Amino acid sequence: MILGDACTAPQENLLSTHNYLNWTQERWEGILEFKRKFLQNPREDPRKCPYLSKEVANSWIRSQEHGIDPNGSIMRRQLSPEQYQKVLNENKVLIDIARPLIDTFKNMAILSSGYIAYLCNIDGVFLLQAGEMVRVKHEGVVWNENTIGTCAHSMCLQLKQPVHLMGPEHYSVHLHNIMASAAPITNEDGEIIATLILGQPLKQNPWGEYFVNMRSHTLGLITALASAVEAQLRQYKTNEKLRVSNMNLQIANHDIQRARQTLETTLSLIDEGIITIDIDGNIININQEGARILGLQSLDKTSNICNYLPKQSRVMNLVQKGFNGDVEETIVSGSDEQPYFINIRPVIDNFTNQNEGAVLKLTHTDKLNALVASRTGAVASYRFEDIIGENKEFKRCIELARRFAHSKENILIIGESGTGKELFAQAIHNEYRPQGPFMAVNCAAMPRELIESELFGYEGGSFTGAERKGRPGKIEMANGGTLFLDEVGDMPLELQAVLLRALEDKQVMRIGGRSYKKVDFRLLAATNKDLYKMVQEKQFREDLYFRLSVLNINLPPLRERREDIELFSKYFVESYCQKLGWNPYKISPEAQRLINEYDWPGNVRQLQNAMIYAVNSAQDEIIKVENLPNYILVDSSIKKVSSDINNSDDGLSDVLNLGELEKKAIAVALARTNNDMFDASMLLGISRSTLYRKIKEYGIKT
Repeated sequence: MILGDACTAPQENLLSTHNYLNWTQERWEGILEFKRKFLQNPREDPRKCPYLSKEVANSWIRSQEHGIDPNGSIMRRQLSPEQYQKVLNENKVLIDIARPLIDTFKNMAILSSGYIAYLCNIDGVFLLQAGEMVRVKHEGVVWNENTIGTCAHSMCLQLKQPVHLMGPEHYSVHLHNIMASAAPITNEDGEIIATLILGQPLKQNPWGEYFVNMRSHTLGLITALASAVEAQLRQYKTNEKLRVSNMNLQIANHDIQRARQTLETTLSLIDEGIITIDIDGNIININQEGARILGLQSLDKTSNICNYLPKQSRVMNLVQKGFNGDVEETIVSGSDEQPYFINIRPVIDNFTNQNEGAVLKLTHTDKLNALVASRTGAVASYRFEDIIGENKEFKRCIELARRFAHSKENILIIGESGTGKELFAQAIHNEYRPQGPFMAVNCAAMPRELIESELFGYEGGSFTGAERKGRPGKIEMANGGTLFLDEVGDMPLELQAVLLRALEDKQVMRIGGRSYKKVDFRLLAATNKDLYKMVQEKQFREDLYFRLSVLNINLPPLRERREDIELFSKYFVESYCQKLGWNPYKISPEAQRLINEYDWPGNVRQLQNAMIYAVNSAQDEIIKVENLPNYILVDSSIKKVSSDINNSDDGLSDVLNLGELEKKAIAVALARTNNDMFDASMLLGISRSTLYRKIKEYGIKT
């Protein structure tokens, strides 16, 4: 379809992947046709063209306003020799740094045979050019929107991001046979000081699959090169400061060399292993990380990727089919076998359109799993230094956990809810494997039907609703770290046998999978239940129980650690005030007495929440009795009534019947909860229906 005045389809953003990859013959010819109309009729609005990004359309309009002749020479503006020399002198450091980096393009197998790389300052003056397409020296030539119209340099400066322009998107007709990628170079203050441009000819079928692949490669490469130049510039600035400070020149040179070594990985796309192979699997080029993965010292005629893949591997089959995507595979180097995600990018001949091999990017699965783990919060924050307490038994638990941490045996942490079981688990992890992931699974909070997939993962399409690429389980993601099973007593019996197998063999198979994966993890489990009793009642597997409880830690409840209650209450108040940026609140003696006397059935977690409530309800930076939660006040009042009865001197305890005591307790509870029937019933430990009946029976007014 050729464009007209009615074309109002939404446009792609220039920076979207879809925009620079989605090129068709229709789009190419549509842009050319619309440009013809636009140049013939100034009232034609290029922003209505659905094939043209809004950024390019706006640049066309500005180019026309500048009076640019699209058919005119692209060499129309040129600096005088004196002016040009001044620009070169001003940018000498930049040129010296960029020149050897641009030269490295010669060794990149994924580039086509024809290209030209430019370095321009922010005004569009050519500072440096290199490549097999160089025919004319551009010394002193100025290319920007004011001189030649829309171009990669001008769009890059405008958007302050890497850009890619194809043929007719350029305003000048002389650039219609070029695709160009441009990336900004910034200084240490984030200001753009130059641009790098990589241009390549469009000879045949410019909208074909080869150029789709090439566009993704060139944009990534020119961006990587710009980043490398920026790093070198910053390194140069650092070295200048070192020289001013009379630092040893040898150290500075060493730093420069180290930065250049780092560049090899950067130009190979990322810091993973990059391997270029031909259609038969012969290794043509390999970066340092790739050589490390394969255990290669140097390349020779026998270096073939098939030597490092299992016999049943489908990698080469995918390469020969021109596959573009990811596959999970094992890399075999000597006796070592490691799992990797392999990204396959086909290399297509520019002229014959034949598949000539591929570029393989190798990423260890542990690296991806660690990234996923960190983004999902799978990080242990607490250490033993963060655990406080003066209780003798509790201190013994801490010392015991420290000793257990350096063992490889499984540990079972037993304690009521809120006693700090996960706190201990995180501290043990940070003592033993602080660099690894900490994967926590709450067996009680997760639906039974999801626990298996959460623990063991699944392959794509293994069940309805499964993600297409599958998902690793918590056990697999815990490789190199710790797996923490909280409330393990709630794990379904049918999964306990599978978990036992994983613990014994240190292997795991995903749901729908066909092979086991080796895993190395430390198991910590926690429960608030009597697992031994559950074993006797056939509710928990005996063999799994003994596997989990090799080492036991029994955490005492807070009511058995009376000396720690005041310590914790003050600590939580101070910590919460510090978090809010407030001055630390004080606890009145009477309020502290009630806090110390309460039994805290919810343990430390309940105490922490109570102190948060008290801080938010207090005034004048003092926590008083009335600022404490109602359940503490009611508990105290009931205890006082009972004490008054038991300590009376007039024989009241002998004559006061149970009904009178019950009536007084209900009255106190209602008073403390402002007649809230739910809260009062919870404090009294009876149901609401029973409470209503008792109120009616005793004639208590509410």
